[in-house]
Amino acid sequence: MLKHYFFLFFIGSFFICVTKVSAQHSIARDWNEQLLGAIRADFARPTVHARNLFHTSVLMYDSWAIFDDNAETVFLGKTFGGYTCAFNGIQNPDNIEEARAELMSYAVFRLLNHRFANSPGSTNTLNAFNVQFTQDGYDPSFTSTDYSSNSFAALGNYLAEQMINFGLQDYSNEANSYQNQYYTPENDPLILDIYEDQNNLVNPNAWQPLAFDVFVDQSGNPFPLNTPQFLSPEWGQVTPYCLKAQDMEILNDGFDCYVYKNPGPPEFIQNSTSNGIEDPYKWHFALVAAWSSHMDPNDPTLIDISPGALGNYDSQNFPETFLEYQNFYDFFNGGDASTGHATNPVTGQPYQTQLVKRADYARVLAEFWADGPDSETPPGHWFTLLNYVSDHNLTVKKIEGQGEVVNDLEWDVKAYLTLGGAMHDAAIATWGIKGYYDYIRPISAIRYMAGKGQSTDPNLPSFDPHGLPLIPGHIELIYAGDPLAGTNNEHVGKIKIYAWKGPDFIQNPDTDVAGVDWILGTHWWSYQRGTFVTPPFAGYLSGHSTFSRAAAEVLTLFTGDAFFPGGMGTFDVVQNDFLVFEEGPSESFTLQWATYRDASDQTSLSRIWGGIHPPIDDIRGRQIGAEIGTEAFELSKTYFNKPEETVEEDNLNTSIVVYPVPFNNRLTIKLKADNSSEISFFNIRGELVMTKTVVSGEQINTQHISSGVYFLRLTDVVTQESIIKKVVKL
Repeated sequence: MLKHYFFLFFIGSFFICVTKVSAQHSIARDWNEQLLGAIRADFARPTVHARNLFHTSVLMYDSWAIFDDNAETVFLGKTFGGYTCAFNGIQNPDNIEEARAELMSYAVFRLLNHRFANSPGSTNTLNAFNVQFTQDGYDPSFTSTDYSSNSFAALGNYLAEQMINFGLQDYSNEANSYQNQYYTPENDPLILDIYEDQNNLVNPNAWQPLAFDVFVDQSGNPFPLNTPQFLSPEWGQVTPYCLKAQDMEILNDGFDCYVYKNPGPPEFIQNSTSNGIEDPYKWHFALVAAWSSHMDPNDPTLIDISPGALGNYDSQNFPETFLEYQNFYDFFNGGDASTGHATNPVTGQPYQTQLVKRADYARVLAEFWADGPDSETPPGHWFTLLNYVSDHNLTVKKIEGQGEVVNDLEWDVKAYLTLGGAMHDAAIATWGIKGYYDYIRPISAIRYMAGKGQSTDPNLPSFDPHGLPLIPGHIELIYAGDPLAGTNNEHVGKIKIYAWKGPDFIQNPDTDVAGVDWILGTHWWSYQRGTFVTPPFAGYLSGHSTFSRAAAEVLTLFTGDAFFPGGMGTFDVVQNDFLVFEEGPSESFTLQWATYRDASDQTSLSRIWGGIHPPIDDIRGRQIGAEIGTEAFELSKTYFNKPEETVEEDNLNTSIVVYPVPFNNRLTIKLKADNSSEISFFNIRGELVMTKTVVSGEQINTQHISSGVYFLRLTDVVTQESIIKKVVKL
């Protein structure tokens, strides 16, 4: 039956309201929207919510896969991350779709009620869960986990119970509200509203906490402490989805840091004797200060923001050397080296030029991708984009763009599993790196260097090896007669920066604009709310860059198309009805992206314009995100389609029998000829579990191998020819 629905697509802190005639969403989509709403009302914790999105997606997927002959479950009846979720089986129902909906609803309802019980928005959030659950015809008072009578509700309760138990031992420290156990910051807090010198004991390479009169997190929640702690510095040890053990190092920086895909260190400050801009550290942070000058709506500079001018950068050529970074980012004008797309591949026509004030574009990007007040955090943001794509009338729901069109439920659960796994593992990898390298943010680095002086010319006033480089029109010395010199010339010889003036110049955000002007360097602000300023964790790597690139790869691979439906994704921005902490933009326009990677790259640039990250945080995040997105998709595909059953004949001119299958603590390999074979066990993630050489008929001790699905590679010692068989341990 067709019904009228009002769809709210939340993008960052904003939403599109679309009225359309549509069939009802899948039950998975309904619960995903409930979860996104719950995240918006919770504390802004990207790591925690990436985990919530993933664990919920696993429950949804397994609730679907258990009734599909071609699919493997991820968690139910499997050993996942060292935790065994036992399953004794259940009879197939008469109505599979009803059973899936019931199983999924009970599983997700129980898990979300557990995870959001202590949320600051719990009253409304838990009520919303209950309304969804009861309107679908389910009974909240039914809590049995005994599914032996073929109760799908009880199986859903059991599956949630098992996921809750798994989460209490996955090293997230959920039982203690995810509190830090080992990390302590090296630097004392930066007191934001006290502008005098605070540099005496600051390590300019290390993260610095921020002290507020009032701190309001990204989701708009007043924080109980005015100096927020580093969020999740130990998150690298959390049990992952697709990250591989061989890509992980345990490094010690005061505590054991689990670091996947180690990118190496960021740029550390040098003791410049002249020409400070040649120090990569100073260049990276000076660029952030220079881009801050783009935030003035009175600046008439226009740029073309259409896909014909922006995007389409070859990720194989991302910068590696300092010179390549300098060539990739436009230091003075903003943006990167991308050149856009010649035509829309769907229409065959060029993308229409869209000239917009650079100041409006930069300010909107900084806020649109910031995931600010009422945000579902960056991982959830990409779920909203996935849902936007799924709802598009030009989307053809073929996995990888191939095969038959699948129904909404199959599309949703497979997409959510893959994107959820990528977001979860992007958080693990990124925050493991953040915790180990513990790198400074621009608000601290720029104020620190400005407080030291200038590092360009030893013959000029205020020279210091750790000072900012002098850049005419952007970073200069204050001389007598300057408006900033002070009534008694107390600021003569200090550093001034041409930048956004900051929250001190905004009394009414509905009418005021701070604008851009020369300010004391020690007064520099990121383009954010004054009650937030910058996220409470280290900068390197950029979570936004890593999350976004991982998501872009998932969407590209899952849909089988690099481009948004129709060749362009859009978001309309209304004049003076978008920005939250100052008035703007000064005119209406439309954000546009040809490809998912273009949207991801725009996200990365937004964090520089917003004063949150220097370029060094960005590129390596994009690279690691691309790897994780691809790996998550490849792993998910192994669950979508069961491997073929073991065949008896092979290419070794012999017959191999492996028994028993399923096996328990012993496995026997029988070769037709009395030769030997080198065997290797790989788990479903492709990780090597065991290898040895055996002779025909030899029993192999497998007690140390966990239950699960394995691939057994047998290699003829003489010919080196190989076959692979699938084996299962109970």
